[in-house]
Amino acid sequence: MTAPLRIGVMGCADIARRRMLPAFARAARTEVVAIASRELARARELAAVHGCRAVRGYEALLTDEEVEAVYVPLPAALHAEWTEAALLAGKHVLVEKPVSLRRETTGRLVELATSRRLALMENVMFVHHGRHAAVRKLLAEEAIGELRGFEAHFTVPRRPEDDIRRQPELGGGALWDTGVYPLRAARYFLGPGLRVIGASLVRSRGHRVESAGTALLAAPEGTGIHVSFGLDHAYRSSYALWGTGGSIAVDRAFTPAADHRPVIRLADGTGVRDVFVPAEDQAHNTVGAFAAAARAGGAADGVCLEQARLLDDVRAAASLHG
Repeated sequence: MTAPLRIGVMGCADIARRRMLPAFARAARTEVVAIASRELARARELAAVHGCRAVRGYEALLTDEEVEAVYVPLPAALHAEWTEAALLAGKHVLVEKPVSLRRETTGRLVELATSRRLALMENVMFVHHGRHAAVRKLLAEEAIGELRGFEAHFTVPRRPEDDIRRQPELGGGALWDTGVYPLRAARYFLGPGLRVIGASLVRSRGHRVESAGTALLAAPEGTGIHVSFGLDHAYRSSYALWGTGGSIAVDRAFTPAADHRPVIRLADGTGVRDVFVPAEDQAHNTVGAFAAAARAGGAADGVCLEQARLLDDVRAAASLHG
């Protein structure tokens, strides 16, 4: 049996505490061996919960010979710096989205990982949930005929003023936080080569970054795409596909709880029915996929580079209001 991939966690972010550390612990393929923080007391408090070592400073984590791979849940503006440092130290990297704030930087990191045969994965977890593969299967079977349109939305309520998502110097803003999800969903279902036609970003009163956005895109064959995202809204997490013979709708699409039993609403020529699929822990699935990529000799996730292009193109096309 292959030994578990030994993980070092860079920082004590909320997503590490809530989702990823429990997922690493449950997965047979991974083992958390160290947690690093600039404040040793914080690392010790979290490490005690998970039965691993506490390390002062991120640099010390990268020189730790026991650590084979690093999880990077730092603010977005720090992703590129510490992902590059980890790759240069010979560590596989699972990094929170986005990999970096510029497509050129993401491209350079993908090339670095590839040249060193190291796994580099962007932590977009929903793509590892089986519900979306089930939707793909329905599309392949032409359950709704030929695809004609796609829309996706991910919005969340306002965070406190000191939240990193609201701080421009830390890479905050709706596009890089919630915009990743609908754009990745569009890529997941419509494939590569998506083109941004137009976009708009909005900065609500009291925000120093964009708090909302919307974009129109087109697939190479012309299928229309509408996405929206935001940090100052009622919660919404959904996508829908329309075809020549019906539609598919999915709610609670991007961040379902592990025990949530997913539903796919299918409307076709016979009426409307709910297709139920098994509950899954997408965080557990994600860490399993990361460990498998590392043990297979390392591979950079090429989709993250295309994702970086789409994020750049949306920002370039957008007019900013507010």
